[in-house]
Amino acid sequence: MALAVTLAALLAAPLGAVEPLPPVEDPPPVMYLPDPQATDGCVGLPAVVVPDMQPAWPRWFAGASGLVMTRTLPSGAATMIPLPGGLQLTTADAGATWPGGVELRFGRWLGARQQQAVELIYWGIYDLGSAASLASTPPVIEAIPQAAGVTVGGVPAAAWLRDASLQQVGRSDIVNDVEVNWVFAVGPRPEFAPRLERVHFAWLAGFRFFQVGDTLTAVTTAANPANGAALLEVATNNNLFGGQLGGRFDWRFADHWRLQALPKVAIAGNALTNTTSLTGPGGAPATFAGGVPVHVHATGSAFSWLGSLDATLVWDVTDRWSLSVGYRLVGVGNIAQADGQWPVVLVDPASLTSIDAGSSTLVHGGFAGFESRF
Repeated sequence: MALAVTLAALLAAPLGAVEPLPPVEDPPPVMYLPDPQATDGCVGLPAVVVPDMQPAWPRWFAGASGLVMTRTLPSGAATMIPLPGGLQLTTADAGATWPGGVELRFGRWLGARQQQAVELIYWGIYDLGSAASLASTPPVIEAIPQAAGVTVGGVPAAAWLRDASLQQVGRSDIVNDVEVNWVFAVGPRPEFAPRLERVHFAWLAGFRFFQVGDTLTAVTTAANPANGAALLEVATNNNLFGGQLGGRFDWRFADHWRLQALPKVAIAGNALTNTTSLTGPGGAPATFAGGVPVHVHATGSAFSWLGSLDATLVWDVTDRWSLSVGYRLVGVGNIAQADGQWPVVLVDPASLTSIDAGSSTLVHGGFAGFESRF
């Protein structure tokens, strides 16, 4: 009876007077993974995910190589009048040999992704040259240059330069190169890149100093060997200072092997010097008619160009060690060479003050070495 009264009251009541039932709510979503260590901390990213994938490669690198190189020479200047029969020495008879040299390289990769680097490079070859001689019996060698009015200790220089019995021509050249480069790698470093990435490229820009120095000598022995010999020396030097641009192309053709091409082009100011001197037996100084020593130092300047190409085979033994072997070509234009400065006559200091530029040379040869990354 009471249940019926309650139901009737509910049905008779207005709708707004009935209190609605609370809605059924879904359980709240899980916002983060539970901490397996129960320390109420966030688990973070799974171990297989690395934020921004920053490389952890070694940043420093250093290397050393041995060089065996030579250079091309101009046609040569005559150092004596032809003997009967046409025999004659020229500066070209003192040819270029293949001496050894060294290359050192040091640098560091910069930035979080290691796509930029600064590198310092030095390489050089030394004592590049040889000697040739020609004897005459009877002694009829007429040296070039002759030196009218020049004396050695009061004795005319013609006592050694005219009707001589022997002449020897020698050469000693040097090449030095210093570079400071900024490198920008378009992709990952080729030493550490995934093996499926076969091709890599990097730009470089920097400062380059390049030196080509050559020294020519002619030792002319008097008709009586007991009277000794006169030494004429012409030393020419080119110091190139300028900026360069280049690129490095690497092709990984096997898991641990790469072929690398490294072209560079530089435009430079060239500080030229040329020193011509004549000495008698025992190094006694020769003097012009006015008493001025025959030791004239001339200077000049020019704009020169330089282009180089290294072709290298690289074996990445490990991620931290590489071995390499290759060939280098370096062309240098608008320079002065001692062959072009060889005097025809020695008259006065003014005859030795000009420097003839406009020549060129190609320095080339092989190299082999290693690189360490740490």
